[in-house]
Amino acid sequence: MGAVTSSMAAKFAFFPPSPPSYGVKEEEGEGGKLIMTGVETRENVDVLRLRTKRGSDVVAVYISNPSASLTMLYSHGNAADLGQMYGLFCELGLHLRVNFMGYDYSGYGQSTGKPSEQNTYADIEAAYRCLVEKYGTKEEDIILYGQSVGSGPTLDLATRLPNLRAVILHSPILSGLRVMYPVKKTYWFDIYKNIDKIPFVNCPVLVIHGTADDVVGWSHGKQLWDLCKEKYEPLWIKDGNHCNLELFPQYIKHLKKFISAIEKSPHRRNGFGPITDQQENPRNSTDCREKSRPSIDQREKSRPSTDRREKPRLSTDRKEKLRASTDRRDKSRKSIDQPEKASNVTDRPEKVSNVTDRPEKVSNVADQPEKARNSIDRFGEMVRSVGLCNIDCFKPTATSV
Repeated sequence: MGAVTSSMAAKFAFFPPSPPSYGVKEEEGEGGKLIMTGVETRENVDVLRLRTKRGSDVVAVYISNPSASLTMLYSHGNAADLGQMYGLFCELGLHLRVNFMGYDYSGYGQSTGKPSEQNTYADIEAAYRCLVEKYGTKEEDIILYGQSVGSGPTLDLATRLPNLRAVILHSPILSGLRVMYPVKKTYWFDIYKNIDKIPFVNCPVLVIHGTADDVVGWSHGKQLWDLCKEKYEPLWIKDGNHCNLELFPQYIKHLKKFISAIEKSPHRRNGFGPITDQQENPRNSTDCREKSRPSIDQREKSRPSTDRREKPRLSTDRKEKLRASTDRRDKSRKSIDQPEKASNVTDRPEKVSNVTDRPEKVSNVADQPEKARNSIDRFGEMVRSVGLCNIDCFKPTATSV
């Protein structure tokens, strides 16, 4: 069944650039260091080949920053490769002052294998293990960044890393099927079921989405943000589309603000262990996740039955005891919510509402595309030069949900 799902996913979700925008070769001399051809060579960049659990050899780049205390692991969209993203990765590492790792999915660029949902999960895990084992990066110092389809492997890994520092979702999808059809429940053949996974992410989450996204509707980002345990002030970019958000100056400004907040806030360890192979089994088949994690929509339906069970209790002589127990539960809920207040990462609700309720403030900035192109960070020129705006995710009947 999992193989059927993977083949369906490959037909509409993956569009590797052909031919690849870069090459990989070994330098002459001792050591045989790998270098990328077709892009600028930089001293602080390591080019790597990583073997995944599913047998692919994926290409990755690690960009070091001597002033960094955090490391970002970036999963790109479905129609780009490392060569196209290389310039953006270098700029982000520099301006955000983070170490940076990007990788190509199986079947993308110079990575071997075929693109599939399950392979992307193995690909990001190989990149994560490289950070931990080769570079000595701690789980609590890693930020996962997922763009578009990259939100799928990003959230899958995030659910299995309880001590992760933070997650950034850039134009994320609720699920593959929900991009194309306004379905209300999760089907076994759906892919990247982010709507069911995000409630299990235990770190701060930043969501970035364009209000004019005609590929993955803005509603995807908003609903995922609503389901987050630890919400950070979202960035809704007025008139931003699916592949041009880096053009707007508030994009890099908000990222800097988020990284600064993450650095200053004390990290709270949950006491759980790192990735374990015990959690691998449910991921071998897409159906397994359905059995263990019913969709959000399905859980909503079970709530009325709970209300019906409550009514007979109220007719007994122990109403006062039930009220007292309810009060105790309320107090316990408040105590559970207190860690949210203690964290400087998670914005206060009123702060978030101020951003959401004042779209005109965002509009004043987003309505100036010329200013975005002249940004000191040069993101607009760089994105345009590599042609990222030609990315066309989910080509068949891409309909906003």
